[in-house]
Amino acid sequence: MNKTPISQSFAVKYEYKLYFTDNLFSLDNPLFRTVVEQFKNKGPVKLLFVIDEGVHKNHFGLTQEIESYCGAFSDSLQYTEKLIVPGGEESKNDHIHVERILKAINAERICRHSFVVAIGGGAVVDMAGYATAIAHRGVKLIRVPTTVLSQNDAAVGVKNSINIFGKKNFLGTFAPPQAIINDGNFLKTLQQRDWIAGIAEGIKVALIKDAHFFDYIKQNAKKLASRDDESMHYLIYRCAEMHMHHIATGGDPFESGSSRPLDFGHWAAHKLEHMTNYRLRHGEAVAIGMALDLTYAKNIGLIDANTLTSILEVMDNVGFDLTIPLDNDMETEELLKGIQEFREHLGGELTITLISEIGKKVDVHEIDMDKMRSAIFELNERAKLKLV
Repeated sequence: MNKTPISQSFAVKYEYKLYFTDNLFSLDNPLFRTVVEQFKNKGPVKLLFVIDEGVHKNHFGLTQEIESYCGAFSDSLQYTEKLIVPGGEESKNDHIHVERILKAINAERICRHSFVVAIGGGAVVDMAGYATAIAHRGVKLIRVPTTVLSQNDAAVGVKNSINIFGKKNFLGTFAPPQAIINDGNFLKTLQQRDWIAGIAEGIKVALIKDAHFFDYIKQNAKKLASRDDESMHYLIYRCAEMHMHHIATGGDPFESGSSRPLDFGHWAAHKLEHMTNYRLRHGEAVAIGMALDLTYAKNIGLIDANTLTSILEVMDNVGFDLTIPLDNDMETEELLKGIQEFREHLGGELTITLISEIGKKVDVHEIDMDKMRSAIFELNERAKLKLV
């Protein structure tokens, strides 16, 4: 018997684009039809729409507009059904929403030449992407993100997920979409806290990669907070561009290693989201998580106090509340368990991204728990002083 191992290797090329537009489903906007037509085989392409409940409520007539659009271009687009799902982490916490999408894919005979079109915030896009990736081993997906955070971060990558076992993103896939379409019109109805929350991801990527971009955010912090469209468009564009560039050039698009620089501030963020029963928005939790890790970086001598103060003041000016919502020592210890949970989620050795200066990231593999506890105390004392 020949026992020589049989070896094989192959490479798969992934390519997708992020488009920018306004009023995507207006009859005089050909973009959506043009994107779908690229994948047309024989006859019109079947489309199943998954829509965030908040988007559905705040954009009256959207579903009728989608049906009219598909009807006007019926030679290319075949509307099948729409599913309205809860927005926010609720959509990721209950597997029933995944099952609803899978049942609709089955009932409408959505195949691997068809599309699921996910319209909503980052959580809805994550959940719908997960369902799409596991149906038929992968149905095509178009993401239409509708929040700042989803347009500049959550929807532009290759990850999809839902939550289980009290852990964020425990179930998930790496499955790139066929396209992402950012429609600026959806941002107009965001609550103020959702507008601000998404800026956290811009601050994050600037701190670890681009000091000039951070300076832009610093100079425009109050304009961003006051919903200036031009400055927000630039922040979304630059942030998304840097995220997509990292995926392509970082050498680890499917995260088989232990370093996740784009998860700066996220060990605490994920844990805080769960501890607050997701009352904290993801972006709000990321802002707190970054502030905590930056304070820790100061405590271990990676950055000086002036650098820390400068960064935290920018976050203040944007409008973030950097108070860590902990009521007692027991909750502090529960938060610190998030470090080990983060390691388990990523696999391999513990790798926490910090910075040594604005625009320059550094990975550390050990955390001094006493200094992290001190950082928690310092950050909350700072928040108390700001209230005086």
